[in-house]
Amino acid sequence: MPVPSSPGVSARMSRQANRNTSPEVAVRRLLYAAGFRYRLHRPVPGMRRRTIDIAFPGPKVAVFLDGCFWHGCPEHATQPKANSEWWRQKLDKNMSRDRETTERLASEGWTVLRFWEHEAPGTVAELVAKAVADKRSGRSTRP
Repeated sequence: MPVPSSPGVSARMSRQANRNTSPEVAVRRLLYAAGFRYRLHRPVPGMRRRTIDIAFPGPKVAVFLDGCFWHGCPEHATQPKANSEWWRQKLDKNMSRDRETTERLASEGWTVLRFWEHEAPGTVAELVAKAVADKRSGRSTRP
């Protein structure tokens, strides 16, 4: 893999929050206030170094809150001009990894919910709560 030619790229990436982002914390607070208990940053079964942002292990519901830049939001993703080829490959790999993770969890019976960071926390929390309640009651839910 080519090394980025611009100095400090890896230093900037290491400062990016990958846990406890503002959208994630906002959704968790709403879920907790509604009486839902969950696990944070649970490993994806059989996939080293991949974690579920918010996991409900009993009903097998996995929630991911994806950043628009890092995960290719169709509304807000941007393409850096410097080192554009390197960034394109990196961001494409992120999206490919997301699809692979979703497929793996779904094949193991998990309901996978993916949301963008710009989605309203209240709406996200409602959809997650409904999915968890549906799985607990045996009804199917959003794939």
